[in-house]
Amino acid sequence: MLNIAKIEKTDDYFTDLGKRRSRCAYFCRINGYSRQIHDFILKYHESARTSGVIIEGNIRNPDNKNLEYYNEIMGMDFQLDRNFIRSKLNKWLPRMSMTQCDNVAYSIYDTLVKLKNSGKNEGMLKNAYIRFMCWLYYKFERIVNRLGDEQLPKILYEGYVTSYELFLLNMLASAGCDILLLQYKGDAQYKSTDPSSAYSFDFVQPDMKPFPQDFCLKSLRQEIQENMMVQRLYGTPPDTAACTNAWITGKIFDDLRTAVPKRGSDPKFFYNCFCLINGAEDKLIYPNELFRFYSQIKNSGRRITVVSGGISAPDTSEINSIQRKNYQKNDQLILDFASKFSGIAEPELQKLVRKAFIDTMMSESKKENSNMSRLTTKAVYILCWFNRYHYELFKNYRMPEISCFILFNSSMNENEAMFCRFLSKLPVDVVILNPNLNNICSINADDLYTVSYEDSLVMDAFPDENTVMRVGTAAYHAERELDTMMYTDTGMYRDRQYSKANTILLHTMYEEIEILWDKELTFRPSFDVVGDTVNMPVIFAKVSGVKNGDVSAYWNSIRKLVNDNTILVTRVPRIPTGFSNPMKQFATGFINNGKLQRQKIKEHKLYPYKFLRDSVQDYILDKLQLLLDRKPIKGMFVNGTEYDVISTVLNLDKMALRLIQNFDFTKTNPKLIYIITSEAMLSPEDTIYFSFLSLVGFDVLFFVPTGYQCFEGNLIVNNVEEHQTGEYKYDMRIPNLNPNSLRSRLSRYDKLFKRGT
Repeated sequence: MLNIAKIEKTDDYFTDLGKRRSRCAYFCRINGYSRQIHDFILKYHESARTSGVIIEGNIRNPDNKNLEYYNEIMGMDFQLDRNFIRSKLNKWLPRMSMTQCDNVAYSIYDTLVKLKNSGKNEGMLKNAYIRFMCWLYYKFERIVNRLGDEQLPKILYEGYVTSYELFLLNMLASAGCDILLLQYKGDAQYKSTDPSSAYSFDFVQPDMKPFPQDFCLKSLRQEIQENMMVQRLYGTPPDTAACTNAWITGKIFDDLRTAVPKRGSDPKFFYNCFCLINGAEDKLIYPNELFRFYSQIKNSGRRITVVSGGISAPDTSEINSIQRKNYQKNDQLILDFASKFSGIAEPELQKLVRKAFIDTMMSESKKENSNMSRLTTKAVYILCWFNRYHYELFKNYRMPEISCFILFNSSMNENEAMFCRFLSKLPVDVVILNPNLNNICSINADDLYTVSYEDSLVMDAFPDENTVMRVGTAAYHAERELDTMMYTDTGMYRDRQYSKANTILLHTMYEEIEILWDKELTFRPSFDVVGDTVNMPVIFAKVSGVKNGDVSAYWNSIRKLVNDNTILVTRVPRIPTGFSNPMKQFATGFINNGKLQRQKIKEHKLYPYKFLRDSVQDYILDKLQLLLDRKPIKGMFVNGTEYDVISTVLNLDKMALRLIQNFDFTKTNPKLIYIITSEAMLSPEDTIYFSFLSLVGFDVLFFVPTGYQCFEGNLIVNNVEEHQTGEYKYDMRIPNLNPNSLRSRLSRYDKLFKRGT
């Protein structure tokens, strides 16, 4: 009989019996997870598979057929006697040696005596005895003849044991068998069966965490199969492996400049670096430091490749150069693509590239939402980008040289991050530089070394010999810091600080329109800035009737609203139906599935907004897309009115464009006023015009003394707020509402009056 002991380290389980601290068996339970525990379970599972027993869930109780066979061979008699049990075991499990039979019989007898002392009657003892005998035969017969051998058989149990299962496992451990319990939800349920841990020991390590939700032996076996598949995919493995970052000091630019022979001397490894640097250690000298670093790497004879602003997606020619097949399984896809890496003369590098690609693709295949189509796309990206850069990185390559790949100012999308992880498995220093802290650069990688500095610096491109270097003085940077302090979350805004904005329609009383009209947007209710986008409260209203019937006061109230930032429309329609529009014939090609073809629009020979700032062009197209998405105008996506929307917005008048170009989203917004005194109706193009300008951020106001409908028939969704202000008036003649003209006349009258006095 063996004592049951607790392991000190996981490797104890694989020590031969004669080399253990004492002749003992191990019976432990594991309630936590770490990478070391994962690897141990993987090794223990393989040992239990080849020379032991694996139990997933509870041991199945004997069924009627099992009991009938047992009765036929052994009979149903029972005696609580060690010799009786030994003789029965010898007959029931004839492959057991006399010593093994004695040890198991003793354990069964000892357990039954304890059950009797706890109050179990003879019938219960007999049932327990038969259950133990059936379990030994049907579940553990393959190991009973190896109990107590120099290499103890292994039992791996996944789940929570019942009391009778625990009794049996304890018997087997005492007779010479190692046992491991995997408990994914902690120890509480086990403690309800064995409160004092009398039968097994809880194995704990400092870095343990709860088991991953999807961890189980089934997934572990899948991992084993995948590892076997990967080994098959690898073919002849490379002779070297990456030693990434283990050798660095943390002073990244000095580490990157370290000569390859000084990084390490073990021929089994190549020593590379994989790092992300956020911010700048000293922004005054940072550009010069980068240029100096680049020059030193290049002058040392090492190959260096710099990509600024992100890695551009493969173009059509790059993609079409890669032949693909119809893949049914991931390994088919990976094996086929792994053979496509050509043009690599160095045999060891060829094997490293193949292994790096397979490792990367196997990792990608395990991600959520990964399917054959997505996996094929990822494989295409890696291969296209490798073909694009491998000549620069590996021209005339000889081991153990280390190239350098720098990715500068990238927002790091999923595919770029994947390619960087792929390169980091090759003899390449992969350096990701993100000096502008407002640029979110996120990459997940186990072996990535990250350095973060507090200083942020805006740089357009990496300063190599093809770049015009720009550096700032201390005063310049101090001014930028002061600028940031003054205009970040303070309610103060510098000129044209933002290039994105959303409109919010203000619901007001009629009297409030005049009060709010000339107010800066920051002083209006619900003004807000969220991130890099301004939320602008704007007026979008119709005034019907003449207040108190006072025509003179009516025109004066309108005159107060007209200023240099106002488009005043007194003759409608402003844009007659059928008006010659040069963009109309091309509008059908500017939209596909409801989405603007922006690049196609900008590259068109008649595109009229090329002279505007890029941010203004983008803003106009953003609001045009929003107008298309909201579909407020009748006939849109029914009878082709969407093409009228596109052509109208792409043919704005000069005044509207100037107001949009000059519009600062935190200052006073531009205005559009329609005055309609007759039965005239706005054209559909007019409706498009004012609907679009409202989305841009214009205050749009209609004065309709007649109370007639003038644009409503063109709208499906009418968001114009109507104010009924008084008596309806007809055939009113519109006076000169230019406030400058009025001030000029008053000035001349004033001079004459004074002269007369």
